[in-house]
Amino acid sequence: MKKIFEKHETLMSILLIVLYVVVNSFCMQNFGLEDYRSTIINTVFSIALIFLIIKLERVEYYGLTKVKDLKKYLFFIPLVALVLWQFQSGININFPMAQIVFHILTMFNIGFLEEIIFRGFLFKMMAKDGLKSAIIVSSLTFGLGHIVNLLNGADFIPTLMQVCYAVSIGYLFVVIFHKSKSLVPCIVTHSVFNAVSIFNDGSTSIYIRSIVIIALTLGYAIYINKTVKE
Repeated sequence: MKKIFEKHETLMSILLIVLYVVVNSFCMQNFGLEDYRSTIINTVFSIALIFLIIKLERVEYYGLTKVKDLKKYLFFIPLVALVLWQFQSGININFPMAQIVFHILTMFNIGFLEEIIFRGFLFKMMAKDGLKSAIIVSSLTFGLGHIVNLLNGADFIPTLMQVCYAVSIGYLFVVIFHKSKSLVPCIVTHSVFNAVSIFNDGSTSIYIRSIVIIALTLGYAIYINKTVKE
């Protein structure tokens, strides 16, 4: 398996992205992300990906390791602020408990899958031929991938804003991964950010929300680029 993957790494990375998009589009269109079936499907996908990484002997290569010097990254306080921003307009908990639980579990899987696929497989595959292009492609594909939400019934303007700040978040995460060699902070932040979104009451303007997220993530990425040496 390892030799086959290494020989066709580009193709395998693309296939993983396509498979992920198809699987979750199917879940959203047929069950919704708060359904137990979406949780089961994404959990199986996550386990399969973990198994693949172990078989490839690339656990550390794909960043599933701890950060060595937290101080360099301001102890990731800006990432905590990013998550807390989800509650800027209040908290809405008017959902059935089962819906909340399955949403959180599904989102934790999605956070893991997207980080491993876009920052792990895709970025590491492309970085061997060019770091800058790998960073750009990883950030853009992650952000533009959210356009698929239009096919799943999302409105145009909110989706456009989501694409914009997702590109910015993607850029920050790939910078963190490249500098720290760890994908764990990105996985945790991404998963929690998505999971707590169910509690956002949505009263804040999508434009304000997007601008704050973009400013925070780009500002933090610039700080890391300037202060943390490889």
